[in-house]
This record gives sequence, structure tokens and C-alpha cells, in this order.
Amino acid sequence: MAAISLKIDDFIFAETENILSKTKQARNRYINEALNYYNKMQKRLFLEKILRKESKAVQESSMEVVKEFEKIDNYDL
Repeated sequence: MAAISLKIDDFIFAETENILSKTKQARNRYINEALNYYNKMQKRLFLEKILRKESKAVQESSMEVVKEFEKIDNYDL
């Protein structure tokens, strides 16, 4: 486990200490869980950006295919 030095805004520290006093949870455990949760949320946001970009690319490609099929449908066979 890595040890770090961390500066926390006074308001956030006070709020955290208040919550910890009520939950009887260790500060270190609480901060680890909070960081883990935040990391998961960030990964989801990154994934969402990638999926939106790829979805748009697929949509454009699909529209090209639809146009090609429309050309085929317009031929008199």
C-alpha cells in the first residue's frame, strides 16, 4: 500500500470528519473507498466518450450503406 500526503480543503475535511464520527469508519478506509468510486466514475465517463464517438462513426457508415441500397432499389429490374 502506498502512503501519500494530501491537502484537503477545510470544508471537505470538516464534512468528512463529521461523517466519519457518525459512521465509525476509519478515515483511511473512507478515503480509499471514495477514490475507488471516483476512479470508477471517471472510467465510465471515458468509456462513454469513446462509445459516443464510435457510435457516430457507425451511424455515418450505416447511412452510406442505406444510400447504396436506395440506389439499388431505384434501378428498374
